[in-house]
Amino acid sequence: MLTSLPITRRDTCNDNKTLFTSSARQSGEFIELNVQKDISDSPLYNKDLAPTSIKQRTWHKGNVAALWVGMAICVPTYTLGGVLTSYFGLSVVEALITILIANIIVLIPLTLNAFAGTKYGIPFPVLLRSSFGLYGSNIPCLIRAVVACGWFGIQTLFGGIACHLLLSTVSQSWASLGSIGEVYGFFIFLALNLYVVIKGANSIKKLENWSAPILLTSGIGLMLWALPQINLQELLLSKVARPETDSPVPYFMAGITAMVGFWATLSLNIPDFSRFVKSQKDQVIGQVIGLPLTMFFFAALGVVLTSASVSLVGEAVSDPINLIGKINDPLIVIIAMILIIIATVSTNSASNIVSPTNDFQNMAPKLISEKRGVLLTGFIGVLIMSWELMKKMHWIESDISTEALFSNWLLGYSSLLGPIAGIMIVDYFVINKQQLDLPSLYKTGGSYANINYQGMIAFFLPALLTISTLVTDEMHWFYDYAWFTGSLTGAFIYYVLKK
Repeated sequence: MLTSLPITRRDTCNDNKTLFTSSARQSGEFIELNVQKDISDSPLYNKDLAPTSIKQRTWHKGNVAALWVGMAICVPTYTLGGVLTSYFGLSVVEALITILIANIIVLIPLTLNAFAGTKYGIPFPVLLRSSFGLYGSNIPCLIRAVVACGWFGIQTLFGGIACHLLLSTVSQSWASLGSIGEVYGFFIFLALNLYVVIKGANSIKKLENWSAPILLTSGIGLMLWALPQINLQELLLSKVARPETDSPVPYFMAGITAMVGFWATLSLNIPDFSRFVKSQKDQVIGQVIGLPLTMFFFAALGVVLTSASVSLVGEAVSDPINLIGKINDPLIVIIAMILIIIATVSTNSASNIVSPTNDFQNMAPKLISEKRGVLLTGFIGVLIMSWELMKKMHWIESDISTEALFSNWLLGYSSLLGPIAGIMIVDYFVINKQQLDLPSLYKTGGSYANINYQGMIAFFLPALLTISTLVTDEMHWFYDYAWFTGSLTGAFIYYVLKK
């Protein structure tokens, strides 16, 4: 049954004002906003940031699981096992266990921060207005957006290379373009991503539902093909890249922190997707099914295929695009590149475009629409990778790898996002007890300040502490475990300040 929630005395005392005053209505576990002139004319509102109506909340647990399958199956996931064994000194078994545990851990902030999106139908930037203020929310929004734009540029570079290899296989004239063809492939892939997101949330839903079974089936097929090519016992018992006398615990904890950081950004903006889900049960079950097992399986596939590449091409190749590029069978290359393009489009469009699009709209909702937000994200992604693109066009000569530079920087930068997650959870569940004044999130003069200084302090203190420990080399453990230390510190400071 649909019931009206009185928000302020002014909403009920004057019939004429009520006609122009927005109100929140409850139906079951959902809250829906009845938008009137006071909000529709507000500079904090546009239709893309508006709460979803109950009719729009149609995603079930299968859709949520498919979303995570589409986002988790990508080139970076494929290389995680190799990263943990090479750079973190873990064995293959330790690396795979680390990936599984880390993704179970990251489910906690993911499911908790998704609750408000599902109940109120609001995206990430609007939810931040409660803990950081109506205008103060722009600071964490822009911090999150820069991370997404950086990863968008890197993933588009991967997708562009895949497009180039695909076209080179079917056209000798395209193959003759060399690295210039990779630049053309970059912009082809860019257009594919932007098109999907501009078409709206339903387009993303259809893409993920369509791609998830294809990618999973292909992954299982590749695993069954690769296992006979390797000595599994020898692979699992391979020597670790750390001193034999060292305890594995510090290496294991560092690996856990890095793997949690892999999806730390999505743990913030998960309301961008949960606002379309039909129930809290669906968003929780969908995420539990879709994320940990997919990440574990595809990382294991990367380890197995990297080992199998020795017998396949004569050397260990950890990058799937380069591995497939060394295979002489055109049919295998074509099929594999199509699958990589599908996987990267499904990852990039959902995890790296939706969030910055909403974040940029939050800055000026009346000026930046969803389409303009998407185009702005694409422009910044191109700008970030411009150095690499100019190198491929032979316009400049340089040994600097923009891809490696930004990958390392973004991993460190993502560690600063922990406090935001802690603050969001404490604000919604502890301070507000899952009750938000929905109309006041879209207009000034209501329940929320323009700038919530408690939220700002709770974010900047742990962020500055993280940076200082890195610069001074004192309390380096605070940086090593930055997502955990940052989120817990931010949550504690925010709670103390609010109380």
